[in-house]
Amino acid sequence: MSVPLPTSHTAVTVPEVMAALKYSRSKVYDLLRSGALPSYTEGRARRIPLDSLHTYMRNKLEEAV
Repeated sequence: MSVPLPTSHTAVTVPEVMAALKYSRSKVYDLLRSGALPSYTEGRARRIPLDSLHTYMRNKLEEAV
């Protein structure tokens, strides 16, 4: 079952990115470490701006063409 991304948020969590992209936790953290998916931390919580996620998806679609 697909979990939609929240529309009222400006940033999402790692589990939300995992659900949206159907990626494993390690794959998402690989993207974060490489800088392919920019993020920030607030305390111990990692957040990914929705704009970053949309840019990543748009880039992947352009690569596929």
